[in-house]
Amino acid sequence: MRCMLLVLMMLLWGCSSEAQTVPEPSQDHEEDREKYEVPEYAEAVFHETEAIADGDALFDISAVDEGYVAVSAVSDRRLKFAVIKDEIYYYDLMNDGTPTVFPLQSGDGHYVFRVYEHIIDSSYAVMGEIDADVTLADEFQPYIRTNSYVPYSRDSECIKLASKFSSEAYSALDVVEQVFSYVCANITYDKPKAENIQSGYIPDPDETLRTGKGICFDYASLTASMLRSQGIPTKLIFGYVSPKDLYHAWNMIYTEETGWILAEFKVNENGWNRVDLTFSANGADATFIGDGSNYTDVYQY
Repeated sequence: MRCMLLVLMMLLWGCSSEAQTVPEPSQDHEEDREKYEVPEYAEAVFHETEAIADGDALFDISAVDEGYVAVSAVSDRRLKFAVIKDEIYYYDLMNDGTPTVFPLQSGDGHYVFRVYEHIIDSSYAVMGEIDADVTLADEFQPYIRTNSYVPYSRDSECIKLASKFSSEAYSALDVVEQVFSYVCANITYDKPKAENIQSGYIPDPDETLRTGKGICFDYASLTASMLRSQGIPTKLIFGYVSPKDLYHAWNMIYTEETGWILAEFKVNENGWNRVDLTFSANGADATFIGDGSNYTDVYQY
């Protein structure tokens, strides 16, 4: 049976949650049920020995079948990185040689990877370029690993917490429910931060966890980090939410199961399901209750 995901949403500047608790599972489990088996941790690393130099940039395309490319570059100028296929995804790139991982979210096909160096005003010049033909091991590869917008490691505190939830879970949906419940109960919307956010901002999921507050980007990055680390494919999506045309970030999860996550949520069997923790954690407005048709996806990571 396929059930539509019902999402309870509200405007970002609405009410806030004050609870600071770790929710208990919503249902009892029979002792004879098998525990959730977490898949092997999916790495995303820069393989220096495999990297190919072009100009002052190093491109590691050795793991493109696993859904990512890793790049390193050095310059005294601002750098940008582009992932080019059917569309172009632009990113800020660190200029001190620190390797960064970027997702290949456009599926199989021919990609061009390009590093740009700032010249003057809004002008950039190509520093280095490489291309690659990509055949993903499966469509979920970009969404089970860390990347520049979903930064975590095995040692991240948010991953340790997610692992605790998994150890008590009987299914992937149990893990989703526990992560969802925790974020809703413990993370509040940071309106001052939203009003003063700078271009190029990158979330730190552990900081969001530690401070207990963040903007929509922080909510989505924390949620994606926790679920991906437990083998649950999760997208971080940017787009617009009507009727106010808010530019917003949210998540979509994939599960082969079907059933309730919380009282307000159902999920599609064998399908991507929209999960908006920012709105859900901060209340609900009947204007924003819907089936997801008021969301317009623009970018996914």
